[in-house]
Amino acid sequence: MPEGDSVLQLANRLHFMEGREVTGCSFRVPRYATVHLEGTSCQRVWPYGKHLFMQFDDRIVHTHLKMEGTWAIHYVGDRWRRPAHSARVVLALANRPRDIELVGHWLGLVEVFGLDDYYESIADLGPDILLPRWDREEAVRRISMRPGRSIGAALLDQGNVAGIGNEYRAEACFIAGVHPAARVGDIDYEHVLDVARRIMWANKDSPIRVTTGVRRAGETTYVFGRNNAPCRRCGTLIQKGFLGGVDAGGDEGELERVIWWCPVCQPAPVGSNRGQPGWR
Repeated sequence: MPEGDSVLQLANRLHFMEGREVTGCSFRVPRYATVHLEGTSCQRVWPYGKHLFMQFDDRIVHTHLKMEGTWAIHYVGDRWRRPAHSARVVLALANRPRDIELVGHWLGLVEVFGLDDYYESIADLGPDILLPRWDREEAVRRISMRPGRSIGAALLDQGNVAGIGNEYRAEACFIAGVHPAARVGDIDYEHVLDVARRIMWANKDSPIRVTTGVRRAGETTYVFGRNNAPCRRCGTLIQKGFLGGVDAGGDEGELERVIWWCPVCQPAPVGSNRGQPGWR
């Protein structure tokens, strides 16, 4: 699933929309099939965490890429590079000599609502970790409210902090020397959060996501996706497991997610075994 830096970069790519008139519009989602934006102008495009927002006069289009979503940009009349059945939103924008077409494929979420409903739409989200002046204190407060929860689950909870995904969770925990199954109340969770902010901010404009400082292929991460590979610090083989999920005592709707860690650099929580608390 794209993380906050990917959605920020997408929003930056789409800033050209601002000020352009909508000349064609199609929402291929039953609930919004009758919505028409033709004649409106795009006022603003911006991200919040993993969510993308587009304002057209007094209405907002809210989308989420989820696992497979993508936005294609081309001229009206050009052959689509992805199947037509995957399109969820199609927008045409005024441009000379040919209008520009944006197609949102495989979008996991599509909503259209009035401008006044924006803050309600983000009410369940924590502070956006990639805002220039982000509300760190509020994110810390939200995480601290559940000291018995694993730091791995807390970081992925978008209600605590918006924008962190599985890759940055894995890398932040490694850099901080914390096992992702460690309980919030047993570690310096503020340091882990600060590491996540630092590495995400460093990558916000980068076409290649790098947390090691090395941009060569296969060397960009410490633990993410590196099961059974040697730790870049100590040489111990990286381990892979699973954390969270309803069956493991997680919150309703929480998904079990893959975790990676170095057994030496990130020792398991004292007194815990795989399967407790909530990891295997």
